[in-house]
Amino acid sequence: MTTARLDATAYRTAEQLLRHNRSRLVHGGRVRPRWIEGGDRFWYTVDTEAGRRFVLVDPRNGTREPAFDHERLAAALAAASGQDVDAAALPFAAIEPTEGHVEFDAFDAHWRCSLATYGCEKTEPRASGGFLDIRSPDGEQAVFLRDHDLWVRSADGRERALTTDGEADHAYGTSPFSPTVLLEKMGISHLPPALAWSPDSTRVLTHRTDQREVRTTHLVEAAPADGGAPRLITQRYAFPGDERIPLGEFVVLDVATGEAVRAETGPEPLPLMSPITTKWAWWAEDGSAVYHLNGSRDGRRLRLDQLDAATGKVTAVVTETGDTRVEPAQQQRQAPMVKVLAGGAEVLWYSQRDGWGHLYLYDARTGEVRRQVTSGRWAVQEILRVDEDRRVVYFVASGLIEADPYRRSVCRVGLDGTGFVRLTDDDLDHVVTLPESGRYFIDSASTSTTPPVITVRDWDGRVLVELERADIGRLLATGWTPPEPFRVKAADGVTDIHGVLHRPHDFDPDRRYPVIDHPYPGPHMRRGSASFDNAFFQPDAEAVAALGFVVVALDGRGTPGRDKAFHDASDRNLADAGGMADHVAALRQLAAERPWMDLDRVGIFGISGGGYATVRAMCDFPEVYKVGVSEAGNHENRNYHLWWAETYDGQDPEVWARSSNVEAADRLEGKLLLVHGGMDDNVHPHLTLRLAERLIAADKDFELLIVPGAEHIFAGYEHYVTRRRWDFLVRNLLGVEPPEGYRLTPAPFDFDVIADIFG
Repeated sequence: MTTARLDATAYRTAEQLLRHNRSRLVHGGRVRPRWIEGGDRFWYTVDTEAGRRFVLVDPRNGTREPAFDHERLAAALAAASGQDVDAAALPFAAIEPTEGHVEFDAFDAHWRCSLATYGCEKTEPRASGGFLDIRSPDGEQAVFLRDHDLWVRSADGRERALTTDGEADHAYGTSPFSPTVLLEKMGISHLPPALAWSPDSTRVLTHRTDQREVRTTHLVEAAPADGGAPRLITQRYAFPGDERIPLGEFVVLDVATGEAVRAETGPEPLPLMSPITTKWAWWAEDGSAVYHLNGSRDGRRLRLDQLDAATGKVTAVVTETGDTRVEPAQQQRQAPMVKVLAGGAEVLWYSQRDGWGHLYLYDARTGEVRRQVTSGRWAVQEILRVDEDRRVVYFVASGLIEADPYRRSVCRVGLDGTGFVRLTDDDLDHVVTLPESGRYFIDSASTSTTPPVITVRDWDGRVLVELERADIGRLLATGWTPPEPFRVKAADGVTDIHGVLHRPHDFDPDRRYPVIDHPYPGPHMRRGSASFDNAFFQPDAEAVAALGFVVVALDGRGTPGRDKAFHDASDRNLADAGGMADHVAALRQLAAERPWMDLDRVGIFGISGGGYATVRAMCDFPEVYKVGVSEAGNHENRNYHLWWAETYDGQDPEVWARSSNVEAADRLEGKLLLVHGGMDDNVHPHLTLRLAERLIAADKDFELLIVPGAEHIFAGYEHYVTRRRWDFLVRNLLGVEPPEGYRLTPAPFDFDVIADIFG
């Protein structure tokens, strides 16, 4: 009997839409500025029909021009190096523009090229430090991590120890968690140190991280690169309810003398990532003090502390408590919306106390509220700038556009609460990038269906220079069509929820298509995006749609980005997996108006929290979800990071048990593929193996794929995991075999993609 197979063109098209390929299909869709002169100018690269181009921008003069003549430079470099050089793909990714010259690294050498004569010569690079160095504001020194201590490197290359008493599990400038396996693939042993320079470049703020009493857990590297015996990898890794947790002691170090001023409060509980790298700790503008946000272990108290940099005295400035989470921003990747004004007499503070997310002005001396600065049925998402002379604050807000509560606008209001203005007065979503100088902002304006227009604007909202208008011609040529935004009712029949629907390629309304839900359950980040490029999740959904599926992505109750009640649906309720009942309600409403959606063939897939939600949905709604692929899921939160369960489920073991997929395993009915990296040092593979053991005990059929060398995001193994996911969905939902012998090309290791994932 002949077995029907999916045509290989579907896989080829889907592969074009994967994360590492999609950027080639959208020219000018994103600008990554590289600042010059503190941000007065910047350069970036853009892919064009003529190849990659370097662009130089001077906002003060309103100019955007090629950083150099690409053809002349290619010819000059070829002549000087004796190598072939293609002007459309120059052999360097970064430049250093200087007066009349451009410098870069190529062919294992540093080059300096005159923009007058286009003569290129090898030269010694100016000392700029490495990726792991934290440079001082004046550029004269850098601090780096060596073993367990901090070291200083001066501009002339001399090095000396800044601390000398660091030791294993009691080191300076380290975070409790570090993606060690991924870093090794990147060729580095650790992250840059967690520290912040004082404004005058004389001191640094850091913390000494104490994990000596934290429990250990283990990974086994089954196939070491040297071919030897399996290698044991041990981590310090606190579980929910542990008494011994990571601690951090704030320290201010004088860089010249090494003198240390330690916080008088001593070591305090340290979150998963350093409060310095997450911007929860920062210097006062005059360098006299350090400010630090201190959150309670259950997430229901947030306090702003002031650390006197000379004495170590710690003073509480502002404190807020609540019956549910009190957060300085709704999403983990957002910088905290707290701003201490010059002189330290006032604090601009974000709070959801009125049911939305707004700014309040506090008296820093009394800790009392002076006034509410913003108000309304919308939410502040980011503080951009405070002009203290004019007494106004510039910020990003969502909820001001009726069509989509997630679309963001750039706004201004006086610190007295008057004079509110939307600087971007349109219906687009605005993503803002700021230079160090803060003299302007880069604005990327788009929607999920409208390609970006990227401009530089001043603080009155005027366009100083247009940078890019995204060209999506190549994307359209694949058969891609814009996703369909939708608004439906949640399972309560009252609350509006929003999402997008991706139609299959070559869509025919007279056919019926299987449907795939692609969730991420929050509550610390959204699955969807109001902008055109939803970098992390979007390519996987678009690629699966190219295989012949309707793909739905939405944010149910409990996810962030809207009012407090919407977000609080996840408080002490991780078991709801970001509102999976809302997902089911949405699928039924969408299909009622779209007869081409076949709800007898519904699948689901996701990674990490999305892997957890996949299994949870199949166990809670087996009549809906018939097929699932769960990758790197945190199926047993009782044995996952303390931060995750305690922040969102509190400190109640009974609540933790309710969120356990292991406890729900006996309810599984559909076809499930579990995938996990054998070297996942974030969501450990034992979390999937615990689920597998319980599924076996319940006599449930499932498939299990352990990828021996893979960490949490399957770097280096994406092509294999993606193909296995596609094959499973194609076989079990389309009812045909995958293309015979089709193999995806391994993805290049992209540092920009890694930066997107880890913020």
